[in-house]
Amino acid sequence: MSSLYYYSVGKGNHNLMLLHGWGLNAEIWQIIVAKLSLHLRLHLLDLPGFSRSKKFGPLTLPEMAQILLPYLPSRTILLGWSLGGLVATQIALTNPQSISALISVASSPCFTARDNWPGIKPITLQVLQKQLANNFHSTIERFLMLQVMGAKNTRKDIYKIKDLIFAQPISTVEVLESGLKILKNTDLRPYLPKITIPFLRIYGSLDVLVPRKICNELDTYLPTSSSIVMDKTTHAPFISHPEIFCRYILDFIKSI
Repeated sequence: MSSLYYYSVGKGNHNLMLLHGWGLNAEIWQIIVAKLSLHLRLHLLDLPGFSRSKKFGPLTLPEMAQILLPYLPSRTILLGWSLGGLVATQIALTNPQSISALISVASSPCFTARDNWPGIKPITLQVLQKQLANNFHSTIERFLMLQVMGAKNTRKDIYKIKDLIFAQPISTVEVLESGLKILKNTDLRPYLPKITIPFLRIYGSLDVLVPRKICNELDTYLPTSSSIVMDKTTHAPFISHPEIFCRYILDFIKSI
C-alpha cells in the first residue's frame, strides 16, 4: 500500500474520505480541511495514477476503485468530487459494505451528453484528449477554467486551484488520457438503484460540466437520496463557498 499517497488529519467519531477530480490531487481539499477536521477524521489521497500516486499508471474505473478498498477506514463516509464521484459511486455499487454513506459533489454517473441526458459534449473531451499530447500544462489550465466558468470570482478561484495543484507533481499524459476515457465512456445510471446507503448529491447552479438539470433526472434513479443545488456556484463549490459547503456536509453526517 506504500505506492498510494495518503494521509489522515482531524478528530471526530466519523471517518470521511475525500476523492479529488481529474488531473488534480489531494491538495485541492486544503480550503475545507481546517473546518471539517475540527469535527471529522479526514482521509486524503491522490487517486491511483494521479500526482504523487503515479506509480500505478493508467487505470480503468473498476481498477481504481479496487485499489482504494484496503485504504477505506471502518464505516467511512466516502465523498467524491467530479471524477472522484465516479470512483466513489463505483465503490458504493461493488463494495457497499465498505462504506456507511456516499456524498457526490459536482459529479455525474454519466458525464458525457447523450440522448435526453445533459452533460459534457463529446467533442469537448475529444479536444482535451488531443491537446494533452501537445501542451499538457495549458490543457489542464483550460479544464480548470471550465470548472469555474460562470463564477463571480472566476480569476480568484482559478488562482486558488492552480496554486494548490501545480505545487505537486503533475500526472502523466497517459494517466490523464485514461481519466478522460473514464469520463467519456462511463455510464453508471442503470446500476444506481442498487445504492441503498445514505447518499447526498451536491451540485453547482452554474456548473457547465455537470448541469444542474441532472439533479432532477437522478431523483428517478435514486429516490431515497438527498440533493442540494448550491446557488451561484460552479463545478468546485467547496472552493468558492467553503463555509456553506462544509455546513451541508456536517448537517448530512449528523442526520445519518
